[in-house]
Amino acid sequence: MPYNIAMACDFFYPQPGGIESHIYQLSTKLSDRGHKVIIITHAYPTRRGVRYLTNGLKVYHIPFKVIYRESTMPTVFSAFPILRQIFIREGIEIVHGHASLSTLCHEAILHGRTMGLKTCFTDHSLFGFADAGSILTNKLLKFTLSDVGHVICVSHTCKENTVLRASLDPTSVSVIPNAVVASNFRPSPSRASTSHITIVVISRLFYNKGTDLLVAAIPRICEIHPSVHFLIAGSGPKAIDLEQMVEKFCLQDRVELIGPVRHEEVRDVMVRGHIYLHPSLTEAFGTVLVEAASCGLYIVCTAVGGIPEVLPIEMTEFAKPEEDSIVAATSRAIDAMRRGTVKTHNFHAMVKRMYSWSNIAMRTERVYDMITEVEEKALIDRLKRYYGCGVWAGKLFVMCAVIDCLIHWALEFWWPAINIDRARDWPGKGRGAVKLSGITPPVETNGAASIEIEAKEENRRKRRKGRKR
Repeated sequence: MPYNIAMACDFFYPQPGGIESHIYQLSTKLSDRGHKVIIITHAYPTRRGVRYLTNGLKVYHIPFKVIYRESTMPTVFSAFPILRQIFIREGIEIVHGHASLSTLCHEAILHGRTMGLKTCFTDHSLFGFADAGSILTNKLLKFTLSDVGHVICVSHTCKENTVLRASLDPTSVSVIPNAVVASNFRPSPSRASTSHITIVVISRLFYNKGTDLLVAAIPRICEIHPSVHFLIAGSGPKAIDLEQMVEKFCLQDRVELIGPVRHEEVRDVMVRGHIYLHPSLTEAFGTVLVEAASCGLYIVCTAVGGIPEVLPIEMTEFAKPEEDSIVAATSRAIDAMRRGTVKTHNFHAMVKRMYSWSNIAMRTERVYDMITEVEEKALIDRLKRYYGCGVWAGKLFVMCAVIDCLIHWALEFWWPAINIDRARDWPGKGRGAVKLSGITPPVETNGAASIEIEAKEENRRKRRKGRKR
Protein backbone atom coordinates (compact mmCIF):
# COMPACT_ATOMS: atom_id res chain seq x y z
CA MET A 1 0.00 0.00 0.00
CA PRO A 2 1.20 3.57 -0.63
CA TYR A 3 2.52 5.58 2.30
CA ASN A 4 2.83 9.28 3.08
CA ILE A 5 6.50 9.73 3.96
CA ALA A 6 8.47 12.69 5.32
CA MET A 7 12.25 12.65 4.78
CA ALA A 8 13.83 14.82 7.49
CA CYS A 9 17.44 15.94 7.33
CA ASP A 10 19.54 19.09 7.60
CA PHE A 11 21.53 18.06 4.54
CA PHE A 12 19.81 18.56 1.21
CA TYR A 13 20.17 20.50 -2.03
CA PRO A 14 21.41 23.04 -3.00
CA GLN A 15 24.28 21.70 -0.90
CA PRO A 16 26.00 18.86 -2.81
CA GLY A 17 26.92 15.59 -1.16
CA GLY A 18 26.24 11.88 -0.82
CA ILE A 19 23.48 12.20 1.79
CA GLU A 20 21.76 14.89 -0.26
CA SER A 21 21.86 12.76 -3.40
CA HIS A 22 20.67 9.68 -1.49
CA ILE A 23 17.60 11.47 -0.12
CA TYR A 24 16.68 12.94 -3.49
CA GLN A 25 17.09 9.76 -5.54
CA LEU A 26 15.37 7.55 -2.95
CA SER A 27 12.46 10.00 -2.65
CA THR A 28 12.09 10.12 -6.42
CA LYS A 29 11.97 6.36 -6.78
CA LEU A 30 9.54 5.99 -3.88
CA SER A 31 7.29 8.56 -5.58
CA ASP A 32 7.50 6.53 -8.78
CA ARG A 33 6.30 3.51 -6.79
CA GLY A 34 3.14 5.37 -5.77
CA HIS A 35 4.13 6.82 -2.40
CA LYS A 36 3.75 10.44 -1.39
CA VAL A 37 7.13 11.81 -0.29
CA ILE A 38 8.04 15.23 1.07
CA ILE A 39 11.42 16.48 2.27
CA ILE A 40 11.93 18.66 5.35
CA THR A 41 15.21 20.55 5.65
CA HIS A 42 16.43 23.92 6.84
CA ALA A 43 16.41 27.12 4.80
CA TYR A 44 19.37 28.15 2.67
CA PRO A 45 20.21 31.70 1.58
CA THR A 46 18.71 30.96 -1.85
CA ARG A 47 16.06 28.46 -0.71
CA ARG A 48 13.25 29.45 1.62
CA GLY A 49 9.68 28.36 2.14
CA VAL A 50 8.24 25.55 0.04
CA ARG A 51 9.76 24.38 -3.24
CA TYR A 52 8.66 21.89 -5.85
CA LEU A 53 11.42 20.10 -7.74
CA THR A 54 11.19 18.99 -11.35
CA ASN A 55 9.57 15.64 -10.51
CA GLY A 56 6.96 17.15 -8.18
CA LEU A 57 8.97 16.44 -5.04
CA LYS A 58 7.90 18.90 -2.35
CA VAL A 59 10.61 20.40 -0.14
CA TYR A 60 9.98 22.39 3.04
CA HIS A 61 12.87 24.77 3.81
CA ILE A 62 12.24 25.64 7.48
CA PRO A 63 13.86 28.84 8.84
CA PHE A 64 16.16 27.29 11.47
CA LYS A 65 19.57 28.70 12.37
CA VAL A 66 22.60 26.79 11.08
CA ILE A 67 25.49 26.54 13.54
CA TYR A 68 28.05 24.12 12.04
CA ARG A 69 28.52 22.44 8.66
CA GLU A 70 24.86 22.94 7.68
CA SER A 71 23.57 21.37 10.89
CA THR A 72 20.94 23.41 12.72
CA MET A 73 20.98 24.51 16.34
CA PRO A 74 19.55 21.82 18.66
CA THR A 75 16.53 23.20 20.50
CA VAL A 76 14.61 19.93 21.14
CA PHE A 77 11.15 21.49 21.39
CA SER A 78 11.00 24.69 19.31
CA ALA A 79 10.59 22.80 16.02
CA PHE A 80 7.55 20.86 17.25
CA PRO A 81 4.82 23.38 16.25
CA ILE A 82 5.96 23.73 12.64
CA LEU A 83 6.77 20.03 12.24
CA ARG A 84 3.34 19.14 13.61
CA GLN A 85 1.75 21.49 11.09
CA ILE A 86 3.65 19.86 8.23
CA PHE A 87 2.94 16.29 9.38
CA ILE A 88 -0.79 16.99 9.71
CA ARG A 89 -1.10 19.05 6.51
CA GLU A 90 0.62 16.38 4.45
CA GLY A 91 -1.05 13.43 6.19
CA ILE A 92 2.33 11.94 7.07
CA GLU A 93 2.39 8.32 8.25
CA ILE A 94 6.15 7.63 8.32
CA VAL A 95 8.96 9.97 9.40
CA HIS A 96 12.28 8.88 7.87
CA GLY A 97 15.29 10.68 9.36
CA HIS A 98 18.77 10.73 7.86
CA ALA A 99 22.26 11.32 9.35
CA SER A 100 23.44 11.16 12.96
CA LEU A 101 24.67 14.77 12.92
CA SER A 102 21.38 16.19 11.67
CA THR A 103 19.57 17.97 14.49
CA LEU A 104 16.42 18.23 12.39
CA CYS A 105 16.43 14.46 11.90
CA HIS A 106 16.54 13.73 15.65
CA GLU A 107 13.86 16.28 16.48
CA ALA A 108 11.56 15.11 13.67
CA ILE A 109 11.78 11.50 14.89
CA LEU A 110 11.14 12.52 18.51
CA HIS A 111 8.10 14.66 17.64
CA GLY A 112 6.85 12.10 15.14
CA ARG A 113 6.84 9.40 17.82
CA THR A 114 5.03 11.74 20.22
CA MET A 115 2.34 12.16 17.54
CA GLY A 116 2.09 8.38 17.13
CA LEU A 117 3.75 8.23 13.70
CA LYS A 118 5.95 5.39 12.49
CA THR A 119 9.65 6.25 12.29
CA CYS A 120 12.75 5.04 10.50
CA PHE A 121 16.38 6.20 10.60
CA THR A 122 19.19 5.88 8.05
CA ASP A 123 22.79 6.28 9.21
CA HIS A 124 25.32 7.42 6.60
CA SER A 125 28.48 7.92 8.68
CA LEU A 126 30.98 6.30 11.01
CA PHE A 127 31.89 7.74 14.41
CA GLY A 128 34.43 6.98 17.10
CA PHE A 129 33.95 6.37 20.80
CA ALA A 130 36.76 8.28 22.53
CA ASP A 131 36.56 12.01 21.77
CA ALA A 132 34.04 14.32 23.43
CA GLY A 133 32.13 15.06 20.21
CA SER A 134 31.63 11.37 19.44
CA ILE A 135 30.53 10.61 23.01
CA LEU A 136 27.85 13.31 22.90
CA THR A 137 26.72 12.31 19.40
CA ASN A 138 26.49 8.65 20.39
CA LYS A 139 24.45 9.44 23.50
CA LEU A 140 22.06 11.56 21.44
CA LEU A 141 21.79 8.77 18.87
CA LYS A 142 20.98 6.27 21.62
CA PHE A 143 18.19 8.57 22.81
CA THR A 144 16.66 8.85 19.33
CA LEU A 145 17.01 5.19 18.37
CA SER A 146 15.61 3.91 21.66
CA ASP A 147 12.17 4.55 20.22
CA VAL A 148 12.48 4.17 16.45
CA GLY A 149 10.77 1.60 14.27
CA HIS A 150 13.79 0.42 12.31
CA VAL A 151 17.33 1.49 11.43
CA ILE A 152 18.98 1.37 8.01
CA CYS A 153 22.75 1.57 7.46
CA VAL A 154 24.53 2.05 4.14
CA SER A 155 27.15 -0.66 4.73
CA HIS A 156 27.86 -3.59 7.03
CA THR A 157 30.68 -1.66 8.67
CA CYS A 158 28.27 1.20 9.29
CA LYS A 159 25.80 -1.28 10.82
CA GLU A 160 28.39 -2.60 13.27
CA ASN A 161 29.34 0.96 14.21
CA THR A 162 25.73 2.08 14.73
CA VAL A 163 24.79 -1.02 16.74
CA LEU A 164 27.68 -0.39 19.13
CA ARG A 165 27.10 3.36 19.39
CA ALA A 166 23.36 3.13 20.12
CA SER A 167 23.29 -0.26 21.92
CA LEU A 168 20.86 -1.67 19.37
CA ASP A 169 19.63 -5.17 18.68
CA PRO A 170 21.38 -6.11 15.39
CA THR A 171 18.15 -7.69 14.11
CA SER A 172 16.51 -4.25 14.14
CA VAL A 173 19.12 -2.86 11.73
CA SER A 174 19.14 -3.48 7.97
CA VAL A 175 21.88 -2.77 5.43
CA ILE A 176 20.70 -0.97 2.30
CA PRO A 177 23.54 0.67 0.33
CA ASN A 178 23.59 3.81 -1.73
CA ALA A 179 23.32 3.64 -5.51
CA VAL A 180 23.90 5.78 -8.58
CA VAL A 181 21.99 6.64 -11.72
CA ALA A 182 24.45 4.99 -14.09
CA SER A 183 23.03 6.80 -17.13
CA ASN A 184 24.16 10.10 -15.56
CA PHE A 185 27.73 8.84 -15.24
CA ARG A 186 28.66 7.49 -18.63
CA PRO A 187 32.33 7.26 -19.61
CA SER A 188 33.67 9.52 -22.31
CA PRO A 189 33.39 7.93 -25.77
CA SER A 190 36.89 9.19 -26.61
CA ARG A 191 39.22 8.13 -23.82
CA ALA A 192 42.34 10.31 -23.56
CA SER A 193 45.79 8.83 -24.12
CA THR A 194 47.47 7.24 -21.11
CA SER A 195 50.79 8.89 -21.94
CA HIS A 196 49.64 11.73 -19.68
CA ILE A 197 47.71 10.41 -16.68
CA THR A 198 45.16 12.69 -15.01
CA ILE A 199 44.19 11.92 -11.41
CA VAL A 200 40.82 13.30 -10.29
CA VAL A 201 39.84 14.19 -6.73
CA ILE A 202 36.29 15.37 -5.93
CA SER A 203 35.67 15.81 -2.23
CA ARG A 204 34.81 18.16 0.57
CA LEU A 205 38.16 19.48 1.71
CA PHE A 206 37.98 18.55 5.40
CA TYR A 207 40.37 16.67 7.65
CA ASN A 208 38.25 13.51 7.76
CA LYS A 209 38.29 13.37 3.95
CA GLY A 210 42.08 12.93 4.00
CA THR A 211 43.01 16.33 2.62
CA ASP A 212 46.18 16.40 4.74
CA LEU A 213 47.25 13.10 3.17
CA LEU A 214 46.53 14.58 -0.24
CA VAL A 215 48.66 17.65 0.49
CA ALA A 216 51.58 15.44 1.52
CA ALA A 217 51.26 12.87 -1.28
CA ILE A 218 50.76 15.07 -4.36
CA PRO A 219 54.31 16.56 -4.47
CA ARG A 220 55.86 13.09 -4.11
CA ILE A 221 53.64 11.60 -6.83
CA CYS A 222 54.44 14.49 -9.18
CA GLU A 223 58.16 13.99 -8.53
CA ILE A 224 58.02 10.25 -9.25
CA HIS A 225 55.75 10.56 -12.31
CA PRO A 226 56.58 13.67 -14.39
CA SER A 227 53.64 13.13 -16.78
CA VAL A 228 50.92 12.99 -14.11
CA HIS A 229 48.43 15.82 -13.60
CA PHE A 230 45.91 16.38 -10.80
CA LEU A 231 42.38 17.75 -11.12
CA ILE A 232 40.90 18.65 -7.72
CA ALA A 233 37.29 19.78 -7.19
CA GLY A 234 35.72 20.70 -3.88
CA SER A 235 35.69 23.29 -1.15
CA GLY A 236 36.30 23.43 2.57
CA PRO A 237 38.66 24.73 5.24
CA LYS A 238 41.56 22.65 3.90
CA ALA A 239 41.46 24.31 0.47
CA ILE A 240 44.02 26.87 1.63
CA ASP A 241 46.46 24.03 2.44
CA LEU A 242 46.20 22.74 -1.12
CA GLU A 243 46.77 26.21 -2.55
CA GLN A 244 49.85 26.69 -0.37
CA MET A 245 51.20 23.28 -1.41
CA VAL A 246 50.79 24.14 -5.10
CA GLU A 247 52.66 27.43 -4.64
CA LYS A 248 55.39 25.93 -2.44
CA PHE A 249 56.30 23.19 -4.93
CA CYS A 250 55.55 25.27 -8.07
CA LEU A 251 52.93 22.81 -9.33
CA GLN A 252 50.62 25.34 -10.99
CA ASP A 253 50.99 23.56 -14.35
CA ARG A 254 50.30 20.12 -12.92
CA VAL A 255 47.63 20.65 -10.24
CA GLU A 256 44.35 22.29 -11.22
CA LEU A 257 42.07 23.46 -8.41
CA ILE A 258 38.60 24.09 -9.82
CA GLY A 259 36.70 24.69 -6.57
CA PRO A 260 33.19 23.45 -5.79
CA VAL A 261 31.15 21.83 -8.57
CA ARG A 262 27.44 21.13 -8.84
CA HIS A 263 26.34 17.51 -8.75
CA GLU A 264 25.28 17.58 -12.40
CA GLU A 265 28.80 18.74 -13.33
CA VAL A 266 30.59 15.90 -11.51
CA ARG A 267 30.52 13.56 -14.50
CA ASP A 268 32.07 16.20 -16.79
CA VAL A 269 34.95 16.58 -14.35
CA MET A 270 35.46 12.84 -13.86
CA VAL A 271 35.68 11.93 -17.54
CA ARG A 272 38.69 14.24 -17.88
CA GLY A 273 40.74 11.79 -15.82
CA HIS A 274 42.04 8.22 -15.76
CA ILE A 275 42.32 7.57 -12.01
CA TYR A 276 40.14 8.65 -9.11
CA LEU A 277 41.98 9.21 -5.81
CA HIS A 278 40.00 9.01 -2.55
CA PRO A 279 42.24 9.32 0.56
CA SER A 280 39.43 9.47 3.14
CA LEU A 281 40.21 8.69 6.78
CA THR A 282 36.69 7.45 7.51
CA GLU A 283 33.83 6.55 5.18
CA ALA A 284 30.65 4.57 5.65
CA PHE A 285 30.08 3.92 1.95
CA GLY A 286 31.57 6.37 -0.57
CA THR A 287 29.02 7.00 -3.33
CA VAL A 288 31.54 9.06 -5.27
CA LEU A 289 33.61 5.88 -5.79
CA VAL A 290 30.70 4.23 -7.58
CA GLU A 291 30.16 7.37 -9.68
CA ALA A 292 33.84 7.46 -10.64
CA ALA A 293 33.88 3.76 -11.55
CA SER A 294 30.74 4.26 -13.64
CA CYS A 295 32.64 6.96 -15.56
CA GLY A 296 35.40 4.46 -16.31
CA LEU A 297 38.01 5.63 -13.80
CA TYR A 298 40.35 3.30 -11.94
CA ILE A 299 39.89 3.82 -8.18
CA VAL A 300 42.68 4.41 -5.66
CA CYS A 301 41.24 4.61 -2.15
CA THR A 302 41.97 3.97 1.48
CA ALA A 303 40.70 0.68 2.91
CA VAL A 304 38.75 2.28 5.75
CA GLY A 305 35.18 1.92 6.98
CA GLY A 306 32.75 0.51 4.44
CA ILE A 307 34.86 1.36 1.37
CA PRO A 308 36.09 -2.25 0.78
CA GLU A 309 32.42 -3.30 0.43
CA VAL A 310 31.63 -0.85 -2.37
CA LEU A 311 33.44 -2.13 -5.47
CA PRO A 312 35.12 -5.39 -6.57
CA ILE A 313 38.88 -5.70 -6.29
CA GLU A 314 39.47 -5.41 -10.06
CA MET A 315 38.16 -1.83 -9.96
CA THR A 316 40.21 -0.62 -7.01
CA GLU A 317 43.72 -0.21 -5.67
CA PHE A 318 43.60 -0.07 -1.88
CA ALA A 319 45.95 1.82 0.41
CA LYS A 320 46.36 2.40 4.11
CA PRO A 321 45.49 5.90 5.40
CA GLU A 322 49.19 6.79 5.38
CA GLU A 323 51.25 9.03 3.12
CA ASP A 324 53.68 6.32 1.94
CA SER A 325 50.88 3.86 1.23
CA ILE A 326 48.90 6.46 -0.75
CA VAL A 327 51.95 7.25 -2.89
CA ALA A 328 52.70 3.55 -3.48
CA ALA A 329 49.09 2.65 -4.37
CA THR A 330 48.79 5.60 -6.75
CA SER A 331 52.06 4.60 -8.44
CA ARG A 332 50.77 1.05 -8.91
CA ALA A 333 47.57 2.38 -10.45
CA ILE A 334 49.51 4.67 -12.83
CA ASP A 335 51.72 1.77 -13.95
CA ALA A 336 48.66 -0.47 -14.46
CA MET A 337 46.94 2.18 -16.59
CA ARG A 338 50.02 2.63 -18.76
CA ARG A 339 50.44 -1.11 -19.27
CA GLY A 340 46.75 -1.46 -20.12
CA THR A 341 46.15 -4.24 -17.60
CA VAL A 342 43.02 -2.55 -16.20
CA LYS A 343 39.92 -2.92 -18.41
CA THR A 344 38.14 0.28 -17.42
CA HIS A 345 35.82 0.11 -20.45
CA ASN A 346 33.84 -2.62 -18.62
CA PHE A 347 33.36 -0.61 -15.43
CA HIS A 348 30.21 1.25 -16.47
CA ALA A 349 28.28 -1.92 -17.35
CA MET A 350 29.40 -3.59 -14.12
CA VAL A 351 28.26 -0.65 -11.98
CA LYS A 352 24.93 -0.53 -13.82
CA ARG A 353 24.30 -4.17 -12.89
CA MET A 354 25.42 -3.77 -9.28
CA TYR A 355 23.63 -0.58 -8.22
CA SER A 356 20.07 0.57 -8.92
CA TRP A 357 17.92 3.12 -7.09
CA SER A 358 14.83 1.13 -8.04
CA ASN A 359 16.19 -1.81 -6.05
CA ILE A 360 17.08 0.46 -3.12
CA ALA A 361 13.55 1.93 -3.08
CA MET A 362 12.01 -1.55 -3.16
CA ARG A 363 14.12 -2.68 -0.19
CA THR A 364 13.31 0.50 1.74
CA GLU A 365 9.63 -0.10 1.02
CA ARG A 366 9.91 -3.48 2.74
CA VAL A 367 11.24 -1.72 5.83
CA TYR A 368 8.21 0.59 5.76
CA ASP A 369 5.91 -2.43 5.49
CA MET A 370 7.63 -3.97 8.50
CA ILE A 371 7.38 -0.92 10.79
CA THR A 372 3.74 -0.22 9.91
CA GLU A 373 2.77 -3.75 10.97
CA VAL A 374 4.16 -3.23 14.49
CA GLU A 375 1.51 -2.42 17.09
CA GLU A 376 1.78 1.03 18.67
CA LYS A 377 3.29 0.97 22.16
CA ALA A 378 1.94 2.84 25.18
CA LEU A 379 3.67 5.96 26.47
CA ILE A 380 4.96 4.10 29.52
CA ASP A 381 6.82 1.67 27.24
CA ARG A 382 8.51 4.60 25.48
CA LEU A 383 9.57 6.06 28.82
CA LYS A 384 11.01 2.71 29.93
CA ARG A 385 13.23 2.61 26.83
CA TYR A 386 14.45 6.14 27.44
CA TYR A 387 15.07 5.43 31.12
CA GLY A 388 17.45 2.62 30.17
CA CYS A 389 19.78 4.99 28.29
CA GLY A 390 21.91 5.75 31.34
CA VAL A 391 21.93 6.66 35.01
CA TRP A 392 21.63 10.40 34.43
CA ALA A 393 20.94 10.53 30.69
CA GLY A 394 17.97 8.18 31.09
CA LYS A 395 16.24 10.53 33.51
CA LEU A 396 16.95 13.50 31.23
CA PHE A 397 15.54 11.66 28.20
CA VAL A 398 12.39 10.69 30.12
CA MET A 399 11.90 14.32 31.09
CA CYS A 400 12.30 15.41 27.44
CA ALA A 401 9.73 12.84 26.30
CA VAL A 402 7.23 13.89 28.97
CA ILE A 403 7.64 17.60 28.14
CA ASP A 404 7.22 16.76 24.45
CA CYS A 405 3.92 15.04 25.22
CA LEU A 406 2.73 18.03 27.25
CA ILE A 407 3.60 20.37 24.37
CA HIS A 408 1.72 18.09 21.99
CA TRP A 409 -1.39 18.18 24.17
CA ALA A 410 -1.13 21.97 24.45
CA LEU A 411 -0.81 22.34 20.68
CA GLU A 412 -3.76 20.03 20.15
CA PHE A 413 -5.82 22.16 22.55
CA TRP A 414 -4.94 25.54 21.04
CA TRP A 415 -4.76 24.39 17.42
CA PRO A 416 -6.70 21.14 16.93
CA ALA A 417 -5.61 18.94 14.05
CA ILE A 418 -9.13 19.08 12.63
CA ASN A 419 -8.70 22.83 12.02
CA ILE A 420 -5.48 22.45 10.01
CA ASP A 421 -5.96 22.49 6.24
CA ARG A 422 -4.80 19.42 4.32
CA ALA A 423 -2.38 20.02 1.47
CA ARG A 424 -3.33 18.98 -2.02
CA ASP A 425 -1.21 16.11 -3.32
CA TRP A 426 1.00 16.49 -6.34
CA PRO A 427 -0.44 14.22 -9.06
CA GLY A 428 1.76 11.22 -9.54
CA LYS A 429 1.92 7.51 -10.12
CA GLY A 430 -0.68 5.78 -7.99
CA ARG A 431 -2.43 9.10 -7.28
CA GLY A 432 -4.37 9.55 -10.50
CA ALA A 433 -1.84 10.95 -12.93
CA VAL A 434 0.91 10.01 -15.31
CA LYS A 435 4.44 9.36 -14.09
CA LEU A 436 6.87 12.19 -14.69
CA SER A 437 9.89 11.45 -16.84
CA GLY A 438 13.41 10.42 -15.70
CA ILE A 439 15.51 11.40 -12.75
CA THR A 440 17.37 14.65 -13.17
CA PRO A 441 19.21 16.88 -10.73
CA PRO A 442 16.68 18.86 -8.69
CA VAL A 443 15.53 22.12 -10.26
CA GLU A 444 12.56 24.21 -9.18
CA THR A 445 9.60 23.92 -11.53
CA ASN A 446 9.22 27.68 -11.76
CA GLY A 447 12.85 28.69 -12.22
CA ALA A 448 14.20 30.49 -9.16
CA ALA A 449 10.73 31.31 -7.86
CA SER A 450 9.32 29.52 -4.85
CA ILE A 451 5.97 27.86 -5.51
CA GLU A 452 3.40 27.37 -2.78
CA ILE A 453 0.10 26.28 -4.28
CA GLU A 454 -1.73 25.99 -0.99
CA ALA A 455 -0.77 29.53 0.05
CA LYS A 456 -2.04 30.93 -3.25
CA GLU A 457 -5.33 29.08 -2.89
CA GLU A 458 -5.70 30.36 0.67
CA ASN A 459 -5.14 33.94 -0.53
CA ARG A 460 -7.76 33.47 -3.26
CA ARG A 461 -10.27 32.20 -0.68
CA LYS A 462 -9.61 35.22 1.53
CA ARG A 463 -10.11 37.61 -1.40
CA ARG A 464 -13.42 35.91 -2.28
CA LYS A 465 -14.61 36.27 1.32
CA GLY A 466 -13.63 39.95 1.26
CA ARG A 467 -15.68 40.57 -1.90
CA LYS A 468 -18.74 38.85 -0.40
CA ARG A 469 -18.54 41.10 2.65
